Amino acid sequence: MPAAICATSVHLKAAFAESQQTSGSRRLLTKMHQKGIQIGRYKIRRLMREAGLVPVWKRKFVSTTDSKHALPVAENILNRQFNPTQPNVAWTADITYIRTRSGWLYLAVILELFSRKIIGWAMSATMPADLVYRALKMG
Repeated sequence: MPAAICATSVHLKAAFAESQQTSGSRRLLTKMHQKGIQIGRYKIRRLMREAGLVPVWKRKFVSTTDSKHALPVAENILNRQFNPTQPNVAWTADITYIRTRSGWLYLAVILELFSRKIIGWAMSATMPADLVYRALKMG
């Protein structure tokens, strides 16, 4: 039996290396079954633990907000009064990101609060200050 464990460990380490050290026990179980090696998930977990194979997860989310800064913060002049009585009294803006097939795109939007219509927008693959300026200029 130790020879089978040794051979299984070799295949397991090879499959783990092929995944660039990102696969966990579930994905390795699938890969082992594809290679024709019948093994259970908990045995894979035990062999990974014994071999010191710890998957390294790649960050999928990139934080774009830095709230811990010493820059001045603009005053909230709307004070949560989001229902103006006439057009063009209050505009609001937001920046968000959208996942596309070719990567992330940043979207800056300007909204006129009286009509609740988008009056300006701009998109970019990066988030420069020019992005907001272009959206404001369109508004």
